[in-house]
Amino acid sequence: MAVPVEEAIAALSTFSLEDDQLEIQGAAFCVTTERGATISPIEYSDVSAYRLSLSEDTKAINQLNYLAREGKEMCSVLYTYRSCVKALPQLPDSMKHSQADLYLETYQVLDLEMGRLREIQHWQASAASKLAADMQRFSRPERRLNGPTVTHLWSILKLLDVLVQLDHLKNGKASIPNDFSWYKRTFTQVSMQWQDSDTIREELDDLQIFLSTRWAILLNLHAEMFRVNNVDDILQVLIVFAVESLDLNFALLFPERHILLRVLPVLVVLAASSEKDSESLYKRVKLNKLIGIFKKEPVIPSFPDLHLSPASMLKELATFFPRFSTQNRLLTLPSPHELPLREQIVVNLTRFTYQREFSVVHSIGTIRAEHDDFTIRFASALNQLALLRSLDGTDMEWAREVKGNVYDMVVEGFQLLSRWTARIWNQSAWKFSRPCKDPDAADLSETAASPSDYEKVVRYNYSADEIKALVELVSCIKGIGSLMQKSDTLVADSVWETLHSEVQDFVQNTLATMKQTTFKKKRDISRILSDMCTLSADWMANSKPESEMQALQQGGEENKGNIFYPRPVAPTTAQVHCLQFLIHEVVSGGNLRKPGGLFSNTGSEIPTSDLKHLETFFYKLGFFLHILDYTATITNLTDVGFLWFREFYLESSRVIQFPIECSLPWMLVDHVLESEDGGLLESVLMPFEIYNDAAQNALVVLKQRFLYDEIEAEVDNCFDIFVSKLCDVIFTHYKCRAASELLDPSFLFAIDTGEKFSVQPLRFTALFKMTRVKLLGRTVNLRSLISERINKIFRDNIEFLFDRFECQDLCAIVELEKLIQVVQLSHELLSKDLALDSFSLLLSEIQENVSLVSYSSRLASQIWTEMQNDFLPNYILCNTTQRFVRSLRVSFVPIQKPSVPHAKPNFYCGTQALNSAYQSFARLYSAYFGMPHMRSIIILLGSRSLPWLIRALLDHVSNKIATLEPIVTVLQEALPKSIGLLPFDNGVAGCMRIIQENLNCWQSRSELKAEVLRGIKEIGSVLYWMSLLDIVLREAGTNQFMQIAPWLGFVPGTDGQVIQFQEGGDSPIVNLFKSLASLDVSNHSFLNSSFKILSRQAEAADLLYKSNMNAGSVLEYSLAFTSAALDKYCSKWSVIPRSGFVDITTSKDFYRIYSGLQIEYLEEASRVQPNQYGSLGDSVSWGGCTIMYLLGQHLHFELFDFSHQVLNVAEVETASISPTHKNSQGHEGLIEAMRKARRLNSHVFSMLKARCPLEDKQACAIRQNGMPVHRIKFQNTVSAFDTLPQKGT
Repeated sequence: MAVPVEEAIAALSTFSLEDDQLEIQGAAFCVTTERGATISPIEYSDVSAYRLSLSEDTKAINQLNYLAREGKEMCSVLYTYRSCVKALPQLPDSMKHSQADLYLETYQVLDLEMGRLREIQHWQASAASKLAADMQRFSRPERRLNGPTVTHLWSILKLLDVLVQLDHLKNGKASIPNDFSWYKRTFTQVSMQWQDSDTIREELDDLQIFLSTRWAILLNLHAEMFRVNNVDDILQVLIVFAVESLDLNFALLFPERHILLRVLPVLVVLAASSEKDSESLYKRVKLNKLIGIFKKEPVIPSFPDLHLSPASMLKELATFFPRFSTQNRLLTLPSPHELPLREQIVVNLTRFTYQREFSVVHSIGTIRAEHDDFTIRFASALNQLALLRSLDGTDMEWAREVKGNVYDMVVEGFQLLSRWTARIWNQSAWKFSRPCKDPDAADLSETAASPSDYEKVVRYNYSADEIKALVELVSCIKGIGSLMQKSDTLVADSVWETLHSEVQDFVQNTLATMKQTTFKKKRDISRILSDMCTLSADWMANSKPESEMQALQQGGEENKGNIFYPRPVAPTTAQVHCLQFLIHEVVSGGNLRKPGGLFSNTGSEIPTSDLKHLETFFYKLGFFLHILDYTATITNLTDVGFLWFREFYLESSRVIQFPIECSLPWMLVDHVLESEDGGLLESVLMPFEIYNDAAQNALVVLKQRFLYDEIEAEVDNCFDIFVSKLCDVIFTHYKCRAASELLDPSFLFAIDTGEKFSVQPLRFTALFKMTRVKLLGRTVNLRSLISERINKIFRDNIEFLFDRFECQDLCAIVELEKLIQVVQLSHELLSKDLALDSFSLLLSEIQENVSLVSYSSRLASQIWTEMQNDFLPNYILCNTTQRFVRSLRVSFVPIQKPSVPHAKPNFYCGTQALNSAYQSFARLYSAYFGMPHMRSIIILLGSRSLPWLIRALLDHVSNKIATLEPIVTVLQEALPKSIGLLPFDNGVAGCMRIIQENLNCWQSRSELKAEVLRGIKEIGSVLYWMSLLDIVLREAGTNQFMQIAPWLGFVPGTDGQVIQFQEGGDSPIVNLFKSLASLDVSNHSFLNSSFKILSRQAEAADLLYKSNMNAGSVLEYSLAFTSAALDKYCSKWSVIPRSGFVDITTSKDFYRIYSGLQIEYLEEASRVQPNQYGSLGDSVSWGGCTIMYLLGQHLHFELFDFSHQVLNVAEVETASISPTHKNSQGHEGLIEAMRKARRLNSHVFSMLKARCPLEDKQACAIRQNGMPVHRIKFQNTVSAFDTLPQKGT
């Protein structure tokens, strides 16, 4: 069924096309239809209807305009001309026989290009002839036709400007004569086979003369002008008009001003080279005024990379025009390259500096203030206009004031845009005229031996401040242009009504007053004024509703003029043309020889006040057409595409294209990114508008597809680099923010230079919202590109951090955790504005832990590898500090690791200062492994990979026990059959001799002893590592329990135990969502499914957290695993005595082996440097004591350990013998080492008894009478050695 149109429209109106994208680009190119044009769209065919005898004038105007359009196309062809000779192939010697074919093909290729040059030659001859003929019509003694009108004068100046530029291009293009010489050479070879080639040869000779003669077009024009009669009058009129327009700013827009500046030197040369006395020119135009104009404008923009210099033109043309060579004052003007950088001259009694005049950086402050002021006032005018439209029955005067204000703002906007864009043109021409002579060595590229000419005028010719100012100025131009372009339809009617009011007020009131007063008795002038009223007065506008008429009549005597009702009907191009002609006729009387300027009062009978009215309206008429051509005017005034073109320098440098580092648009973009200026960052896309404008000019103005292809290729390359650099800047900024926020506040408070760690804010929000970047007609989603690139950078950053950790030892885990925290916080900050992948997903991808069945990870594997290869063999335990440190001896196991990779600072913490701070923090943890490192491991591995690592370490313990079993067996077999208790008679020295005699059987097995000690050390290191892990896990579990306990209904009991708040009931969180779900059933205003789903999720969470509360101890699990591994060797390492009593002398259980190993390495450590005790550390005691405890031998060890017995002897000896007769002299170090070992062993046994009571294992306790008691449940007490009766008590 079809939907009615009204309903469809109503449905479409509900859709919003607005988004939150900010306007930080210029207006897009679009297809538009214009209400008017600066040139009559119907070629002034309606002028004849006004019966002003201007038919010949308008015909000439149309002809000149047509020639000017053709000439611009010729200029485009000549400007974009590139040498064909460079692309011609060169035949090798082996193909000389094909040389004739090569000549023919070369001729055919070059003939196409030379055909274009012949067209230019013929066109310039025709244009010069027609222009000269047109000018000669107005130089006759008698006046036979009306004119020239102001429009006619502008048409003459525009065509002359085209001829000047064409001649200037021909002089500057060196490739054209080169191609022509090749063409003529190939023609000579090819034409030998032709029968009639004389005509073509003559044409070539003429073309050669045309191309090789400098200023050939101007010379031809001069000859055509003075062929029949002199054109001094019209030349002087043109000069006077140009000078007056420049002085009074009749040239409202910069293109018109540039036209006047370019043709003025040529007009002066042509006028001064006349056969008549040239002094008549200087009677109408003061020579000092001309000199002042030429000095004030030493360079004039002509083409994007080609400028004109009035001084240089005058000097060069003086050689071709002998009569002009006598004008010494004009010929002594300095050329641009002759001007000192800071030369100051006097112009109009004001001193100014050329550098200050042409450099944008000196006026950017004023421009910025003008931009802000205009933006505010233009927005206010639009708001007033919107308010006016929303009200009914408003006051006519207020409505006219509001619309007049809008019109004034449009005019002011055009003038600002014209002035600002002209500044860029002037600065560019000034830079091209004064290249950088000696670039700084730091700025020179490493690849280029010497900079090219284009680099001297662009790349090294702009300072950082100038580039910044240029970016701001381009942003101001594009911003104002976009603002005015968007309000086109809003202001159109108001502007047209204002134009209508201006015209009607002038012709119905001002002219009527003049007719009744000033020109009442002057019939000729009165007739002209009547013609002006006839062609432009809107008498229908005088009819209005009676209510409005009465409202206007209430003004009393103040409203004496005609009352008319404004209508949105603007004057046509023909009307403006005729009005300007008639005003000119009133002022000058049609006399070309009238002294002074157009509106000067010299010899005029018109009063000054009336002349001022005519001048003001004449000035406004010149701007009407630009306002009517609203969109085209904005497009022309905001066009900055000329900053990209470099055709002249491409030819002179003999390269195909310059690198992007030499491209001014990219220099602007790169400067914004490199400077990281918060004020410029939002303007980073504005320089790409230069590419958009350049591409538009390449296709529409120059009409060269190859230029567009080059622009497109550069834009593609630059935009890719831009996105990459922008993402690096964004990533670096947010990385610095995250690193700064994570710095310890106490650290920042303690130092005096804490401000260097602060991060200046940068505004990326506008760029993050850019989903439609306009680029060469395409729409690019910049937000999506940034998100993709940032995701990749995060992956690369995490990958780099893991690669870096894999090149370091295990102590670097704290630094890794801190850097991962920085990356995670920066990801969190960026995720507020960008759609990024979750950080957990990124981390899982890099750790290769994405699969649901993968319980290992890259980091867990690296930690295990590091522990197996470096940590366990080479690190020793300090039980006092609870830290592992690297052994001071040479590593038992050599470590082969790759070098630490290097990356940009933003892959660490962002800046050098922040990197230094975090590296200082990391160095605090780089020399040991302790509790902070264990916390980092738990945070990084998480609950998924940690169990795998625990199992790998316990398997290592099991394998190490299996490795030690045969070695321990060898040591057991080597022991003597009987080893008794040490006697007290011979003291410590005697005891040590007995021990050495008993252990002499191991002297040949030193490697086995070392291997056993290292194995026991590794086992002890693993178990102590597990104890640290258990402590940290319990801390984390406690913190989690404190957070979830209120939700699960747990409260502390009277005895400190945790109890359930409601026995048998649900937890508070489950009850909360169940009550909401039940309320949902009774109240249909709630969503039916949301609370039911939340209730089920709460029950699942309740079960999950309650199950985690009963988690076991990692250390207890590790001890149980080790005990199970020892059960295999219990029959060998812990033999049950046959007699049932304790075997004192013949026992070879593990405690006897460990006791011998312990006293030997204690004795060795006491003989060498004390620091060498750190070769094994306290891990040996942890490993040995744990094995003995799990084997049920800890009491045996405390009874029969050699060191314990020696300590008993030493204590008895100390009590019974005076200090001067001690037999233990020389063993003080050994005694002290034994005491430390006993205290450490006692500590280990106490911890083991507390964490792993041997209730279910077969163990032995010794009563004081020596009887063993099997399988008893003993208390957790201090070492049994301290409870046994000591000798002498």
